[in-house]
Amino acid sequence: MTFLPGLSQPAPPTTVVWNSAMTAYNFGPGHPMAPERMDLTARLARSLGLLDLPHVSVEAPEVASDDELETVHSPEFVAAVHRVSEDPASPDESRGLGTDDDPAFLGMHEAAARLAGGSLLAAAAVLDGSALHAVNFGGGLHHASRDRASGFCIYNDSALAIQRLLDGGIRRVAYIDVDAHHGDGTESIFWEDPRVLTISLHESGLTLFPGTGFANEIGGPQAEGSAVNVALPSGTGDAGWLRAFHAVVPQLIGAFAPEVIVSQHGCDSHRTDPLTHLNLSVDGQREAATAVGNLAARHCGNRWIATGGGGYNVMDVVPRSWSHLIAIAAGRPVPLRTPVPEDWRKYVDEKFGAATPGLMGDDVELWWRSWEVGFDPNDAVDRTVMATRKAVFPLHGLDPWFD
Repeated sequence: MTFLPGLSQPAPPTTVVWNSAMTAYNFGPGHPMAPERMDLTARLARSLGLLDLPHVSVEAPEVASDDELETVHSPEFVAAVHRVSEDPASPDESRGLGTDDDPAFLGMHEAAARLAGGSLLAAAAVLDGSALHAVNFGGGLHHASRDRASGFCIYNDSALAIQRLLDGGIRRVAYIDVDAHHGDGTESIFWEDPRVLTISLHESGLTLFPGTGFANEIGGPQAEGSAVNVALPSGTGDAGWLRAFHAVVPQLIGAFAPEVIVSQHGCDSHRTDPLTHLNLSVDGQREAATAVGNLAARHCGNRWIATGGGGYNVMDVVPRSWSHLIAIAAGRPVPLRTPVPEDWRKYVDEKFGAATPGLMGDDVELWWRSWEVGFDPNDAVDRTVMATRKAVFPLHGLDPWFD
């Protein structure tokens, strides 16, 4: 453990998964899941000096093997991805391969399995102690289920990391998903596994894909309370989102007592994201990442694996939000009023002809009301929070009104 200059807190050994080969996950021009999201994030993180910190190791992922993929996916599904990958002209829409959301492309299997390998690498680093924190910002593909691709996601790397942790002797893992979309695939894979607590805060399925993730979805018969869903109203901003997070997540993490936290940090909750209807700022997203990191420090011996996820404002939002995630994981948070490095802004302007924000934050006034001030039945966010608390808190020995 090293100490950062000017800081008294030790800097956690941190693995960041990155290699330009990860941008081969490419559904084609015009698709929202643009591979430039990853490249621009890596470039911004490097310009900020985050990837050159002495306690940060940048590791290239291997392509996950079929045996590894089949720890959470069915052999039939993996075989189907291979077939479509080799012959994109023959889609398998029954398995979500070759749809508008997940267009088939040559090499799809290898590209998806490489991102999956990144989260397996992160899990291995945490298991062997070479890292306390690990970040795979190219991961977080949370809609993929055991037998089907969905919502831009072929293989579920977060689920693979969780399973690797369990197979490596970890007894309880908490998965926290802050993407604007419900983390349905990860939830479904561990629906019957009481060793895994999946918590998803997302825009309500009444207004957003995949149309699931309501408070009454609490896990299978042998694992009731292991799935937690906070379905936030369309238009929820920083204050409501952070109120909801702090009214649900810390209490459940404390009761569940996980040994590792795996988190998914889709940044499509931003107010300018073209696919969603939440109203967060980069400042709020940074605060969410900070809160997750603090929970890992408090409850998990500081063991934390963070992934990316959605986020479709490719130049203005994703690189800043995920660079903040890397910085927080590395124990070197970037102040919100830090200027965006000029070399990065110049690169984006020259390559894409796009102007980019001048600061690392959105310069908002960040605040939220603590749940302790009381439940407001006239507030839509509060009604959502109370529905979730009533559904799952008693299953963890918590009081939905007073804990």
